[in-house]
Amino acid sequence: MSQKTLGAYVEASVFLLSLILFGLFWAGLAALKADPTVLPGPVEVAQVFWSETRAGRLPTELLATLLRVVASFLLAMGLGCLLGFLLGRYRGLNRWADPWVTIFMNLPALVLIVLCYLWIGLNETAAIVAVTLNKTAMVMVTIRQGVGSFDPAFDDLASVARLSRRERFRHLILPQLAPWLAVAARNGIAIIWKIVLVVEFLGRSSGVGFRIHLYFQQFQIAHVLVYSLSFVAVMLIVEHGFIQRWEARAARWRH
Repeated sequence: MSQKTLGAYVEASVFLLSLILFGLFWAGLAALKADPTVLPGPVEVAQVFWSETRAGRLPTELLATLLRVVASFLLAMGLGCLLGFLLGRYRGLNRWADPWVTIFMNLPALVLIVLCYLWIGLNETAAIVAVTLNKTAMVMVTIRQGVGSFDPAFDDLASVARLSRRERFRHLILPQLAPWLAVAARNGIAIIWKIVLVVEFLGRSSGVGFRIHLYFQQFQIAHVLVYSLSFVAVMLIVEHGFIQRWEARAARWRH
């Protein structure tokens, strides 16, 4: 067994053991409660999970939320990367835009969501726009910082080697920016799905947030936990299956 394979095996084992310990911790807390409806245990939640899955509600709502997350993520990353690169590359533009960036960075997500619903309406477009605006500023700041950390020696190298713009982007800019892109993507996934749930909670008729709102009104805590933990599980798969691997590959250029 190679060292790389052994390392992957150990990492997977630690991950699974950590999840098992979390389950035991949860079961212990549930056992301390006299009323099981206040904090249902893993067994009760698993039963609700199975019933919601068999009824088709859980997969449908997960898919609706996931589509909103993907759409908002791609828009926020694309717009944030473009604006962040321009701000990091051109100091004059950065000075003029810095107050704008600060405003959008500190504008509460709830305010943007409510405004988008008031201006655009209670529809899918308003939901996507609200989430995208909330995340774009954070991506922009991360990419701006990454561009600001570029090594000037690479620009001299590109001039001496007479590289085209495409070659500069592929061989010099993108490798230096890759770790920052990974950071922006990781933070984006962690924040966007939470904002999507709020958007669904406030004004959509489908998705995990909508179901949480519905079961919250009915005080069905087990159902709330099922939908919450189900999407957390999806995000764990994305984080450990894609984002962390991309981050590791993005950092290799430094070595």
